[in-house]
Amino acid sequence: MADELLLVDRRDGGVVLLTLNRPPMNALSSALLDAVAGAARDLAADASVRAVVLTGNDRAFAAGADVKEFELTSAGAHRVAATFRSACAALGALPRPVIAAIRGYALGGGLELALACDLRIAGDTARVGQPEILLGIVPGGGGTQRLTRLVGPSRAKELIWSGRQVRADEALALGIVDEVVASDTVLEHALQRATLLAHGAVEAMGIAKRAIDGALDGSLDVGLDLEADCFAASFETSESAVGVASFLEHGPGKARFV
Repeated sequence: MADELLLVDRRDGGVVLLTLNRPPMNALSSALLDAVAGAARDLAADASVRAVVLTGNDRAFAAGADVKEFELTSAGAHRVAATFRSACAALGALPRPVIAAIRGYALGGGLELALACDLRIAGDTARVGQPEILLGIVPGGGGTQRLTRLVGPSRAKELIWSGRQVRADEALALGIVDEVVASDTVLEHALQRATLLAHGAVEAMGIAKRAIDGALDGSLDVGLDLEADCFAASFETSESAVGVASFLEHGPGKARFV
């Protein structure tokens, strides 16, 4: 519906499209972030969901937090940060591939929301960045952490200190986005990618996601322990029986996962 802050569109094959719907620039209010968190949790509990795409509109994926909601107090800042953390954590915890389809601007909290997704596909006219420094503040929705893990500490500092907007081609070179396509094909391309992934072993993808994300901050030994547990868990899914049987009978790459 036009008055809904977040549109949920279930497509064929278990693909779900989530659309931020607060025009013109999708300023991330607490209500919109709560809607994202709630939808992500609902989808995580729905076994029929196989892949998720998060997008905005042609002008903006999301141009940042709703500054009008800011309270210039420490307590108010903590509330804003907690709301962002809840939404981003819910997206990150989805045990399925989550793709951000970025058209237009993804700035501040908008970029932070996209960074919580697994993959980011941007239009060639997209602009991304963390401009909070221009308000005399710092990112509070995960930007100092997720951006640093993608581009390294020196580049993250330069981007956050300058507050500059990064063009799509540079964002690709830095690793902030994973693919750049023509702006008018971004959503179609993201949905095609999601559909392709949805035809695969999505339970195993979710387990692999847990192994990768769960060991980012630990030692190699801790990561290898987690990987061993996840490897064992993947053998407990119905997909493993289908995949192994198909390999033995037909060779690699022929399994059909339902």
